[in-house]
Amino acid sequence: MNIARFDPFREFEDILRRYSEPAGRNLLSREQEGVLSASWTPSVDINETKDAYVVKGELPGVDKDNVDISIEDNLLIIRGEKKVETESDEEKYHRKECVYGSFERSFSLPKQVDVNKVEASFNNGVLKLNIPKAEEAKPKQIQVQIS
Repeated sequence: MNIARFDPFREFEDILRRYSEPAGRNLLSREQEGVLSASWTPSVDINETKDAYVVKGELPGVDKDNVDISIEDNLLIIRGEKKVETESDEEKYHRKECVYGSFERSFSLPKQVDVNKVEASFNNGVLKLNIPKAEEAKPKQIQVQIS
């Protein structure tokens, strides 16, 4: 289950931007664009193996020191921030589409996970979490004797 902040205007603003830019005009003011870049949602894949749940999140341009991972009451919370690159007077942007700002993703975990053995790695902008299943949650194979 994915829990994320709901923004009823985000889709409308995306559509407005998509159709105004090709016409050579931007219908959003600079202030509105700043608000739009204040938060973003990284893409996440979650899969299950026989021993664990694996979470992979794409965090391009995010420094690993700006990522915080916590588990509270079987809720996995991934928070972070992609810092805005400072502009110099020598640079002039012709287009600026990269998103910056803070993000937060939350996911409900099954009760049968071992939160004390969670492993995290961060490589090339990809966060990978390995959340092991508790022993009682792992499938057990029972041999049946035929007489």
